[in-house]
Amino acid sequence: MMRFGVGFGVTDIFITHLHSDHYLGLTGLLRTLGLQGRTDPLAVWGPPGGVRTLETVRDLGGDRVPFEVTIREMHPGHAMAADGYRIEAFETRHTRRSVGFALVEDSRPGRFDVAAARARGVPEGPAFGRLHRGEDVRLDDGTVVSPAELVGPPRPGRTLVYTGDTRPTQETVDVARGADLLIHEATFDDSEAARASDTGHSTAREAATVAAEAGVARLVLTHVSARYSDRPGHLLEEAREVFARVEVARDGYGVEVPYADVPDVNG
Repeated sequence: MMRFGVGFGVTDIFITHLHSDHYLGLTGLLRTLGLQGRTDPLAVWGPPGGVRTLETVRDLGGDRVPFEVTIREMHPGHAMAADGYRIEAFETRHTRRSVGFALVEDSRPGRFDVAAARARGVPEGPAFGRLHRGEDVRLDDGTVVSPAELVGPPRPGRTLVYTGDTRPTQETVDVARGADLLIHEATFDDSEAARASDTGHSTAREAATVAAEAGVARLVLTHVSARYSDRPGHLLEEAREVFARVEVARDGYGVEVPYADVPDVNG
């Protein structure tokens, strides 16, 4: 987080399952935040049955961190509501109880027809904003202009789906249907398909198949085995035989997720 300058202004942390490589770093992160003088509370959301383990990890090191850290469970079907979006948990299939998370933005107001508003005699400024927020506006001559006359239907927000460690599942397909971005694990290639099945992981081709069946806009492969670190293009080739718009994540990687009704500058 320090290396890539993403900052420490987090309010919630989501943990998909309780294999040690996915949660032991929590202790150091919390103590780093404490040393930096953090006072704002923080919530950690884990899989069903994970509270006791995560509380132990939170409290490692003696003195408690100098800010409130609450540990909560996220069961499949449950959601955490936030300002303008929600985080939904869904069932995944690994070697122990695990969940994935979907970030679902609220719908946005419809497009405001500026030309039509001017033609109706609506003065530019606060009146435009009121109409866009769904409020009627009364003009100087007493005419009432309603939002329905000038504002189009609501537009969907964006949806991002993150699987964590999992086999390909119908649950993931259902949650990710039509999503703007699917981040799916792809630990192995085709030659290790049997091992992927035995260890509760997915191959790049299997992740791409999930993306294709769900009809997502874009797929990013993650949790890639170190054996492919010098040849990520190998996994891309296998995935692209099934789904074209796929990339492989790496340290410091970022991807811009445009709204569905806004042109994607990345092509």
